[in-house]
Amino acid sequence: MDQINNHPLYRIHSIDSAMNSLWDFYKQKFVPLFIISFIMGLILQYLSTFINISELQSVTDINEIMLKLKDYVWPMILVSVVSLLFTTILNYYVIYNPLDRENNFFRCLLNSLRYFFPYLIIMIFLAIAGSFALILGLLILFVGVLFAAIYVMTLYLFILPILMVEGPSIANTISRTVVLAHRNFWSNMGWTAVFLIILLVISVILSGFILLPFTGSFFKAFADPSEAASLVEITTKPLYIILSAVLNAITMPLLPIYACILYFNGRAREDQQYSPEPAKDETEGKIRVEDLYAKPTPEDEKE
Repeated sequence: MDQINNHPLYRIHSIDSAMNSLWDFYKQKFVPLFIISFIMGLILQYLSTFINISELQSVTDINEIMLKLKDYVWPMILVSVVSLLFTTILNYYVIYNPLDRENNFFRCLLNSLRYFFPYLIIMIFLAIAGSFALILGLLILFVGVLFAAIYVMTLYLFILPILMVEGPSIANTISRTVVLAHRNFWSNMGWTAVFLIILLVISVILSGFILLPFTGSFFKAFADPSEAASLVEITTKPLYIILSAVLNAITMPLLPIYACILYFNGRAREDQQYSPEPAKDETEGKIRVEDLYAKPTPEDEKE
């Protein structure tokens, strides 16, 4: 197995080195990560067209609404599963491609499948635990919900790197996630908060550019509220699907890269903490018998 400490992201990071490493790795691997994420975006956008929420706007009967929502259950599950699959592939590529150039997209696709089902099961547990955390966060209003959301996100980011580096064991992954996330807890939370803010700002700016071709539809909806349903139809247009896939391809690779930085930072600190100290020479500092006598000079050796 490849030595994980040879990975370019493996080191003890500060917030500055973490963001610098994120940007450097992103630039170095931009093309393959963009292509993988673009394909993912196209597939997800296409699958999302089967979830037509605009149909519910004209329905007033609660029973009919519930029946229509049931029709959307399987498309929503399919979108979630495909999203998790591509996330698994991206994480595997980010971890193992720098260690071996032969780990191209297709090899990463095949090798990542062994981690997908454990990841899926862990995500179900995390979704349940995260729901309880958010509910508890509501007790202290916005600050509590925000803290709970960042905490759950921090846990989530550790899952796939641990699963892929330390083995596809569900129990070990859950326990190691808790250990590494809570070690340097405030640093992990703070870095994740900064990363999410940066990602949110980038997404908002890029979303504005994506919606520029559809500005006319927005003005039309504001002028005539009865045309609001046309805004939902924008998401089914081919141009919107392609532009959304481009947005996804630009921002999506940042998540697995940052997740690896978090994990490798925790691993590097852990390895340094538990690495054995070099053995000391027991004779160092002690007076030896030969030290009591003067060493021969070159003149003495000639005689």
